[in-house]
Amino acid sequence: MLFAEAVQVAIQDLGVSVTRVVTTGEEAIAEADRAMPDVIFMDIGLPDQSGLVAGRKILERHPEAKVIALTALSDRASVDEALRLGFVGYLTKDTPVARFVNAIRSAMDGHLVLPQRLSPVRRRSGAEREVALMASQLTPREREVLTLLVQGADGRRAASTLGISLNTIRTHVQSILTKLQVHSRLEAATFAVRHGIVEVPKPESES
Repeated sequence: MLFAEAVQVAIQDLGVSVTRVVTTGEEAIAEADRAMPDVIFMDIGLPDQSGLVAGRKILERHPEAKVIALTALSDRASVDEALRLGFVGYLTKDTPVARFVNAIRSAMDGHLVLPQRLSPVRRRSGAEREVALMASQLTPREREVLTLLVQGADGRRAASTLGISLNTIRTHVQSILTKLQVHSRLEAATFAVRHGIVEVPKPESES
């Protein structure tokens, strides 16, 4: 609780509104229903249920919410699970408090919030061949579009960057979703990062 309150004070001091700090999964779900915040920091180690479970329930009810996992330990299995469930990233509790504001802004801009030192690695499992097969179906242009999706670009920005029409971008995005067997641009970006198809862009603050 002291950690959450410290983050709350620091975020408010930097001009970001905080609706409420809660301590259980049920309270988090209720608060999301009440306040519908843009970004939610979800502690994975809650006393009543896993924060991953609570976050999934919130996303089922409010798919537009940006949920970022908080962890005390650098647990890659939890990281992969959070991304699979639709979280937009994760932070460890040793992250400098000021960087939480950067995380909020990155999430709102459509970026995945992934600390460089904990970027997901590809799992060496039977599914690896299937992932490689799906990735191999992407054309060079589709890979360029997918890279822009990971960087948080919307359709107009991608079209401008690549010098092609917005309709062509939409066609490429639909093809990417079909080939990667996902249902949204965020899922495609998350899938690409998790399986090493596209590198995670390094945050400007760490350049």
